[in-house]
Amino acid sequence: MTMPLDDRSDLPDEDLLAAFAAGEAAAARVLTLRLVPRVLAHAARLLGNRAEAEEVAQEAMLRLWRQAPHWRAGEARVTTWLYRVVANLCIDRRRRARGHSVALDAVEEPPDPGPDAPARMQDRARAEALQAALADLPERQRQAVVLRHIEGLANPEIAAIMETTTEAVESLTTRGRRALTAALAVRKEDLGYVDD
Repeated sequence: MTMPLDDRSDLPDEDLLAAFAAGEAAAARVLTLRLVPRVLAHAARLLGNRAEAEEVAQEAMLRLWRQAPHWRAGEARVTTWLYRVVANLCIDRRRRARGHSVALDAVEEPPDPGPDAPARMQDRARAEALQAALADLPERQRQAVVLRHIEGLANPEIAAIMETTTEAVESLTTRGRRALTAALAVRKEDLGYVDD
């Protein structure tokens, strides 16, 4: 007998993954609803391309479902494992894409909901400036900064995802923040950040 979807929503990720491995489809639905938005957002921030991020998120979730029967509880958190898979998929995509540029006209502009045109334009300029500055960071600095300051993860979890030490994460995020600050400082006024 399976439990209704609502009864599963408060279970930890690891329990849901085990339930899915045991054949409970409802557990997969709950875990998908919980994890896909985070995975998609993380991939989009690392890649700067929503369409590619969707492909990465789909591939990462497929890998999670294939891993489910072999999951060893207590070795790693599901989210830690999944963020690592997403990061590796993004790195692979970026490596394959180097040297293959896309014409600006070929890039589809995403829908842009917002309060009014000037505010939307400024928000877009800020987001683009941040994404461009992130793209200029070395790969590991970018990953550490995104996980820490955009995803909001703690340094020990980032260290597990990146397979490094907490001290290395602290160093990567510090250097990344410093580089972002320097890159964005020259655009402070045109991005609407003025000192009073």
